Amino acid sequence: MLKKLVIPIKDKNYPIIIGFNIFKKNEIFSFFNKKKRYILITNKILLKIFKNTILKYFKQNKINIEIITIPNGENYKSLKEVNYIITKLLKKNCGRDSILIAFGGGVIGDITGFVASIYQRGIEFIQIPTTLLAQVDASVGGKTGVNHILGKNMIGTFWQPKFIVIDLFFLSTLPKNELFSGFAEVIKYSIIFNKKFFLWLEKNFINLINLHTKYLLYCIKKCCKLKSKIISIDEKEENCRMVLNFGHTYGHAIESYFNYKKYLHGEAISIGMVIASKTSEILGFLKKKTVCRIISLLKKFNLPVLPPKNMPLDSYFFYMKKDKKNIFGNIRLILPHKIGLVKLHDKVTKEIIFSSIKNSLKN
Repeated sequence: MLKKLVIPIKDKNYPIIIGFNIFKKNEIFSFFNKKKRYILITNKILLKIFKNTILKYFKQNKINIEIITIPNGENYKSLKEVNYIITKLLKKNCGRDSILIAFGGGVIGDITGFVASIYQRGIEFIQIPTTLLAQVDASVGGKTGVNHILGKNMIGTFWQPKFIVIDLFFLSTLPKNELFSGFAEVIKYSIIFNKKFFLWLEKNFINLINLHTKYLLYCIKKCCKLKSKIISIDEKEENCRMVLNFGHTYGHAIESYFNYKKYLHGEAISIGMVIASKTSEILGFLKKKTVCRIISLLKKFNLPVLPPKNMPLDSYFFYMKKDKKNIFGNIRLILPHKIGLVKLHDKVTKEIIFSSIKNSLKN
């Protein structure tokens, strides 16, 4: 049975369709227009896995679909790949009637959405996220973009998809570390918005790790609801949407320093949430026992909680100074005050930041 949520954006509502083995059910193809030309953007690994299954269903339902592949990995989320995709679209004579399909994780979704937003001044695109991280976070909300050597997601746009299709089936094909990485964003939502959800995660983590459909469906739908509520109020991250960056200021610094090769996104964010929680504890906002509880839940999902020992403290500060939340060069951090409540702080000193990182190494 398909579940449907509507993202209530000011000028454009769009649906999220959630279910299991969705593409085996012809019902999903009613969302696709047989008169349109679809260009599916994916990576070579996913194409090899799904070419004879998912893509077969498109052809059976007479959906005109072509494929462009790019390499797999965060380090390929770059302007070079954007140019490659655009060149392919031009060679195929794709016009504004073409619709891009992002078929993959957060990297594919971000880069496809960015290309859609700038190709011929904007064309439609669809999100079909295949990783948990993309299903609960990256595909929802219209953030698109690519990385720069000096910072993550520094080049991009806000461009909402036509719709999102979330099929839980894809999660069974993920490597375990990719699955666990996605749960970092799930835990993030619970710490930001909802203590009851945090308690539910503590109680049901085994069911989630074992991919029980009933629990996954509830979890993913809950995250999409929480995110849709905040982006309907603040689509372009001008104020309250910034809270979704809890853990990301520290986490993005770690990703950037290691050139996106050592840690998966969720792994870096897990460490970032620990450091941010330690920052809040040092400043007197968060109780030590709550920090320990956050760390314990992250560990239950096999996520890293220790900062990299070989990353110099000054390197954190270098990348954090380039964070998009900053104003007049002041680093702004989203810090938890309790489970279910976070706040923006813009007067955290360099000494406190360094102390938080050092303190996190003792977990």
